Amino acid sequence: MTKKSIKPRERDTIIQALSAGVVPRLGLPHIQVGRAGEIGALVRDIDRIADGGAAVRFVIGDYGAGKTFFAGVVRLIALEKRCVTMHADLSPNRRIHASSGQARALYAEAVNNMSTRNKPEGGALQSITERLVMDAVKEAEEKGAAVENVIDRKLEAVTQFAGGYDFATVLKAYWRGSEESNSALKEAAIRWLRAEYSTKTDARRDLGVRSIIDDENVYESLKCLGCLVRLAGYAGLLVMFDEMAHIYKLQNAQSRKQNYEQLLDIVNDSLQGTTSGIGFVMCGTPDFLLDTRRGVFSYEALQSRLAENSFASGGLVDFSGPVIRLQRLTPEDLLILLSNIRMVFASGDPSKFLVPDEALTAFMEYCNRKIGESYFQTPRSTVKAFVQMLAVLEQNPGARWQELLDRISIAPDAPDDVEPAEESGDGDELTSLRLNP
Repeated sequence: MTKKSIKPRERDTIIQALSAGVVPRLGLPHIQVGRAGEIGALVRDIDRIADGGAAVRFVIGDYGAGKTFFAGVVRLIALEKRCVTMHADLSPNRRIHASSGQARALYAEAVNNMSTRNKPEGGALQSITERLVMDAVKEAEEKGAAVENVIDRKLEAVTQFAGGYDFATVLKAYWRGSEESNSALKEAAIRWLRAEYSTKTDARRDLGVRSIIDDENVYESLKCLGCLVRLAGYAGLLVMFDEMAHIYKLQNAQSRKQNYEQLLDIVNDSLQGTTSGIGFVMCGTPDFLLDTRRGVFSYEALQSRLAENSFASGGLVDFSGPVIRLQRLTPEDLLILLSNIRMVFASGDPSKFLVPDEALTAFMEYCNRKIGESYFQTPRSTVKAFVQMLAVLEQNPGARWQELLDRISIAPDAPDDVEPAEESGDGDELTSLRLNP
């Protein structure tokens, strides 16, 4: 077995994240296994985005099946292909459509996580804006033209979108701030792009625009950003939303419907080719998609567009549609995953393995006895227990892995304990029931 050096920072990030049952932000290639067909489909989407097309995918899998990990791998691939990525988790305070700031909060979180290959951990908005402006300045110098005229020409494409004129105005304000060494003006422009203005009055005073990014225009703003990153020289924009089940958990039927209507707009625009250079990846559970009472399939227009290929059954797969059902890891995949984690603990040096090969198979047999097939079908709990066992062995050199196996507490993965989001207004749930005598 050959050595593959693993940086200390990557090693620590991977171990800390996996021991807590979450996906690490660094070092995913060191532990990635399986999902070749699914990843191949998303790579084709990324290539389509880079070619000026659009894409939308719903990644569906049970709790603990690896949706977030899969999305993280896809995000890294997109960065390597010179795309800009944005990602955010939905929550009771963040959703795709809202009227009390939750949609703006989702946008703000996604922008905060905006990443490029040079800034993979987020916070790339200002560097992208700076690159766009500096490219315009350089082009103006080469052609002997006025910088403002070059910027106007470059930004003409974004003005075709709803709200695009204000995006162009804000970017010109950023350029003026650079020219005049006015850091306050540059900061105001970035604040506007991050949706940090809460009133139109303040935005008009600082930047001369009549609108702000709020709940009503989040999707249009994302499309404008998709255009801007391409103008800045990047291949395209990939927007990733996780924990989509929070829409399914909304108590208010009207709120759910409005979120599904927004999803329909995204699906229609992507499938019909009316947007370009932008893609969406949204991760959720089977209930979020398939429940015909509260899920996506309760909205007939979405159900007809997202229905799976009826011929893709009996072991046959189809990755061309907008829905990707994550295939279960095989026991062989999990064995490779455990081996990769062992390699991470050893910093890539096989001579420093904490356990031998037989410990991996013994651990899997133990998990199979404890929780059955779910140990590899939804592997989060299994991986978490294995990492914790290796951590004990690393810190207690005299401990034996055979003795630790009997102490492992492991249970089938279960949904995160998240309360349904409260909504004002009339809902569709029974909140009380009184029987008159």
